[in-house]
Amino acid sequence: MKNNENSTLYSYCIPIDDGAAPNPYWGICSLTICKPVIRRVAKVGDWVVGIGSKNSPIGDISSYVVYAMKITDVMSLQQYDNFCKKNYPNKIPNWASDKFELRVGDCIYDY
Repeated sequence: MKNNENSTLYSYCIPIDDGAAPNPYWGICSLTICKPVIRRVAKVGDWVVGIGSKNSPIGDISSYVVYAMKITDVMSLQQYDNFCKKNYPNKIPNWASDKFELRVGDCIYDY
């Protein structure tokens, strides 16, 4: 099968990776609370790559890829809010949780 799809590669430096943006938990990597320009123009089939920072709190990781993801869906923030409520409630932050992944959810906009 020949792939005629034209995709775009977006990349950016991640100065601090706190787990919220991008949010790689619960089987889906989402880019909801950072990189608004990428979110505005990216299309299904495009790729986003996060590169480490020279000034990272853990040292120089500028020669490392922190993550790479292929865009499989694009939705508005309101659609994402509804999507998480229905399918991924763990993406909604639970600040009182002892579990790190539950505290850093990226579904922070309430519609």
